[in-house]
Amino acid sequence: MFLSLLGAEHNRFVPHYKIERTIQASGIPWTFLRASFFMQNLSTIHRETICERSEIDVPAGNGRTSFIDVRDIAEIAATILCSSGHDQRAYPLTGADALTYTTVAQIMTEEFDRQIVYPPSSVLTFIRRMRQRGYEWDFVLVMLAIYTTARLGLTATVTPDATRLLGRAPRTMRNFVHDYRDCWLGGAASVKTSTTPPSP
Repeated sequence: MFLSLLGAEHNRFVPHYKIERTIQASGIPWTFLRASFFMQNLSTIHRETICERSEIDVPAGNGRTSFIDVRDIAEIAATILCSSGHDQRAYPLTGADALTYTTVAQIMTEEFDRQIVYPPSSVLTFIRRMRQRGYEWDFVLVMLAIYTTARLGLTATVTPDATRLLGRAPRTMRNFVHDYRDCWLGGAASVKTSTTPPSP
């Protein structure tokens, strides 16, 4: 099983594309979980700017994203590993709806009782800020490629696969923000900032 990303089969600019091709060419049984953007990106790599500046700092424009909670992905993976009929299958996994980052900021504002904003962020501004925070060029460029797909409207796809495999509706962004609120409020010190590019 390989945890890939939504649309990887069409996106040559992300490493997941080559990894999928390599696995397929190997002849081994495979199952791809092509997941949309992790909700947990907000509580790891983007946690710092949310905590310190009350901002979600990503260059995604007004594009919508069908965020999925990694807890749902883990549950789906366990289901697949404990059942048959999944070889040579690829599952596009998304949440139940697609949200803009403006909507995500509004949900956080309501949950935290503190204003969280999603300010306009140009590509150059995003690159400069990430470099100032100490991230290497290859990391920044992968992030830029990923968020460009959101800006172009390519991450708004909503599929029924997660609901079918879970046997229930996926967790919502509101569920996630409520459950993880201590990552941004009070218990934030216990959460480490990620150095892994966000996963759509």
